Amino acid sequence: DLYRKVFVFRKDPSDAYVLLRAKLEQPLQNFTVCLRSYTDLTRPHSLFSYATKAQDNDILLFKPKPSEYRLYVGGKFVTFRVPEGHGDWEHVCASWESATGIAEFWLNGKPWPRKGLQRGYTVGAEAAILLGQEQDAFGGGFDVYNSFSGELADVYLWDAGLSPDKMRAAYQSLRLPPAVLAWKNLSYEVKGDVVVKPRLRE
Repeated sequence: DLYRKVFVFRKDPSDAYVLLRAKLEQPLQNFTVCLRSYTDLTRPHSLFSYATKAQDNDILLFKPKPSEYRLYVGGKFVTFRVPEGHGDWEHVCASWESATGIAEFWLNGKPWPRKGLQRGYTVGAEAAILLGQEQDAFGGGFDVYNSFSGELADVYLWDAGLSPDKMRAAYQSLRLPPAVLAWKNLSYEVKGDVVVKPRLRE
């Protein structure tokens, strides 16, 4: 249970990462991924990387620059342009549904205009899920200049799209539905220079 704790990725650039274990029984037709990040990086960095043997960017939440987030599904991506942060925690949720190909992006509890991505696609179930690095191969192939440096917290993955109420609940750290990856019950393994610390502030 990592409630009120964070992963601190101490170095920049870094070869460190955190490997997450999810209980996935079947491929994903829908998903929602949420997390909080706190960093002063201005270079590209990966926040959440979900690779299968068939596709290294099956799900990827990536920040190429301070004013953009990218959501990849099955190797294709859409870009969400955002105001540059003010050196504060940023909470992001991204969801996708295969049936409509609709991608939603929420930043700090507010929805951005929805975009279309990979309608009819299915995300594989056998996955390597990493925080802190972007996979160019299953479980590896890292470029240190895409690595994350800073603090990460409140990481969740659901095998469903969340309702707007639940998206806001995730931002406010309220009660959430059961997840395949849940911060309050996380199965993880730290690889390299990552430290678990109490969260300093809200």
